[in-house]
Amino acid sequence: MTPIERRAATALASIYALRMLGLFMILPVFALYAERLDGVTPLTVGLAISAYGLTQALLQIPFGLASDRIGRKPVIVFGLLLFAAGSVVAALADSVNMVIVGRALQGSGAIAAAVLALAADLTRESVRRRMMASIGASIGVSFALALILGPLLDRWIGVPGIFLLTALLALVGIAVVTLVVPTASVSVHRDAEPVPGQFRVVLRDPELLRLNGGILILHTILTATFVVFPLVLRDGAGLEAASHWQIYLPVLAFSLVGMVPLVIYAERRQKHKPVFLGAIAVLGCGQFGLYLAGGSLIGLLVALGLMFTAFNLLEASLPSLVSKTVAGNRKGTAMGVYSPSQFFGAFLGGLLGGAVHGMAGTSAVFLLCAGLAVAWLLFAVWMRPPRHLDSRLLRVGPLSSRQAQDLTLRIGHVAGVVEVVVVAEEEIAYLKVESAQLDEAALREFSSTSA
Repeated sequence: MTPIERRAATALASIYALRMLGLFMILPVFALYAERLDGVTPLTVGLAISAYGLTQALLQIPFGLASDRIGRKPVIVFGLLLFAAGSVVAALADSVNMVIVGRALQGSGAIAAAVLALAADLTRESVRRRMMASIGASIGVSFALALILGPLLDRWIGVPGIFLLTALLALVGIAVVTLVVPTASVSVHRDAEPVPGQFRVVLRDPELLRLNGGILILHTILTATFVVFPLVLRDGAGLEAASHWQIYLPVLAFSLVGMVPLVIYAERRQKHKPVFLGAIAVLGCGQFGLYLAGGSLIGLLVALGLMFTAFNLLEASLPSLVSKTVAGNRKGTAMGVYSPSQFFGAFLGGLLGGAVHGMAGTSAVFLLCAGLAVAWLLFAVWMRPPRHLDSRLLRVGPLSSRQAQDLTLRIGHVAGVVEVVVVAEEEIAYLKVESAQLDEAALREFSSTSA
């Protein structure tokens, strides 16, 4: 990466991470805090935790499309202002219904698509995957930090203080995007943002539907778990809220150490499908273990460790599977459907977790989640094993439609090229390649930047 690209990657990853940190920090503490609010019921607790998911899912694509028209930075700044406003509303709320309003307002600052589009604007095709990987990694880091920091900050400043800190983080994000992130001209990148004309094709693809359904179920399970798990730690295992971080820290460390060899094995041996299906099964076992553990702290630790190992592996695998499944020129649209599915799953998790908790108790929520994992396994088992292909972008220079068709055929004959789509108006060829067999020298001959 060039210095400007490195600066952009660091700044945009930090914006993403600060926002996600603010959303996640209340997960391990809100169920306990909500008991002192007016109008609290198990259902409203679940909605307060997950309301952001609904507005995020509904508005992410519109925000991304708006950024194509009026610019990335104005949309991102506006979204962060909405996020900060929602955080303040939640901090000042004395009823659970006002917290729900605040959380929904937080989610309405749906800047994810605009951030990714800006990242694509600021990078060359050859390093864009590295930029996106850094942003993706920031989400995982922010989630892990949130589970540890949430209980600690709750002890020091309380949940209202966490919401106010979240508002401050949003303002820091605005400063970063205006003062640190470079400015770039807006253009459409089919590998990084949705194209409206492609939605119908993407939504009809059965393999993508399986993956979108999978991320929806995964985040339904995660959110539903946190509707009740803090209560189980306090009331079942007798662990004070301020000490809950001592559970999450070793569990997260174990899960991260456990998932890395499995990811490497899946990639090197091309065993994506069996590893993926095994992770879903372990996720279900972890949830059933939480159901059986009762008040046993050791049982809860083991079950939560299994759950998070599977969760982290699946969370890392699903975007990769989407990328391997979809045509290169439709990757942005596929991810544009995948990401809202994830947030809608978070909303469903709060809704279902709260409803089941109110009707049947905390253990029933874990049983529900185990059942969802079984259902996922049953429809995921029919997935096609993904081919071990890498995505490439090749800048080909200005072309007429006829020249683009001719170039498509010529590039398609290069050894190792499996799929090629040349988009004349973008001057880019979107490729799927077998890297081990790819004739790099022959491919470079078609690049307008090879000289």
